[in-house]
Amino acid sequence: MIIDMPNLELALPEIFVLGMTCAVLIIDLFLKDKNRIITYLLAQLTLLGAVLITYSQIGSPSTTGFSGSFIRDPMGDILKIFIYVITATVFLYSRDYLRARGQFKGEYYALGLFGVLGMMIMVSAHSFLTVYLGLELLSLSLYSMVALNRDSEVSTEAAMKYFVLGAIASGMLLYGMSMIYGITGSLNVVEIGAYINKNGTSNIILDFGLVFIVVGLAFKLGAVPFHMWVPDIYHGAQTSVTLYIGTAPKIAAFAIIMRILVDGMEALHTDWQQMLTILAVLSLAIGNIVAIAQTNIKRMLAYSTISHVGFLLLGIISARPDGYSASMFYVLVYALMSVGSFGMIILLSRSGFEADTLDDFKGLNERSKWYAFMMLLLMFSMAGVPPTVGFFAKLWVIEAVLNADTDMTWLAITAVLFSVVGAFYYIRLVKIMYFDKPEDDSAITPDVDLKVVISANGILMLALGVYPGALMSICQSVIQ
Repeated sequence: MIIDMPNLELALPEIFVLGMTCAVLIIDLFLKDKNRIITYLLAQLTLLGAVLITYSQIGSPSTTGFSGSFIRDPMGDILKIFIYVITATVFLYSRDYLRARGQFKGEYYALGLFGVLGMMIMVSAHSFLTVYLGLELLSLSLYSMVALNRDSEVSTEAAMKYFVLGAIASGMLLYGMSMIYGITGSLNVVEIGAYINKNGTSNIILDFGLVFIVVGLAFKLGAVPFHMWVPDIYHGAQTSVTLYIGTAPKIAAFAIIMRILVDGMEALHTDWQQMLTILAVLSLAIGNIVAIAQTNIKRMLAYSTISHVGFLLLGIISARPDGYSASMFYVLVYALMSVGSFGMIILLSRSGFEADTLDDFKGLNERSKWYAFMMLLLMFSMAGVPPTVGFFAKLWVIEAVLNADTDMTWLAITAVLFSVVGAFYYIRLVKIMYFDKPEDDSAITPDVDLKVVISANGILMLALGVYPGALMSICQSVIQ
């Protein structure tokens, strides 16, 4: 009997991250609290090693392995590198925040690395089973991270809500996948696509399976009307955990949409176009309108996330390669904007004080002109104000909708109108920073590395806005 050995080189980044995460777990057991910085450094070393391994694979042709359930392709390589960089930034921003609250434990970094592994699997999934495996690994890590602060009733409640609603979403997704498997006889996305192309799309079981899959994905994305968990989790979790949840996982969510709906079920695009259009319009409307009423900045950014999900879906709705690349550009830019915005909340926080209300940003310009300018760049980018990169992110997904095969001019107009509505609450924060008197005169004194990275994060919003073509050309080259 001849046994074909899988090509382990395809999954070398995943194997490295898994091995290092297990090592971090074991080493952390023998460390005293005063030496916990070693765990942090090992976590960052893991992400650096993953970047180098993944970068070394760029340029090689797309390859599938593990019986067709895993794919290494250019899109996956770029998304993984951004996941590593964003997560490394999250770990850096969270370090002093956790230390000041007595939460500087190895569990945060170990769970964060397991979440990264789940995201990597989702990005390279070429089978519904692999998608589900990566999604659940990420989800279980996130549930545990939200509940890390066991002494906080708010965090515990948020974790329970997240777990229950996440379980419902996973059940929906799994049920939809089982229906697709039942009709096609395969879990491989290429074989599913080939079956649909051969046998046609007029099958009620396929339609029901697609509905459940879209509902499950909408839950995970936080799209309206499946958004009810987003503001409560963003508000209830520690800011360091909210920072993690609101950034890199959105990149992985984009990846599974591409793998399931585009690679596997593109023949059904007329069906999922209609569903995603409804989700996009509702997300744009509810996200932007409800955000105006928020006084807690974490809840405001939660509803902002919901509205950005609506924009992200616009490129997918176009069902064209230029739309997919525009959505990829959007999600990468959004992750950078989001990590910077939550990083500023952490920057202004200190032991016993959470800078999570709009009033906490009053008069920031008087306390630090530089950090006020960084937050201004981040908020302008979120609002889509030129010349920041957020303007081009929104412009290109709207342009993709206008170029769609079916007439969707009304959808583009809707997106523009709600973008104007959304600009209000971002610019309101800028007004508070520059024109209101500060309620807190304490000095802002971050460590040098945090100061450098958060400054680079803000400046990047302007630099990518001045030269957006470089990142966009990368997105276009990896999506054919």
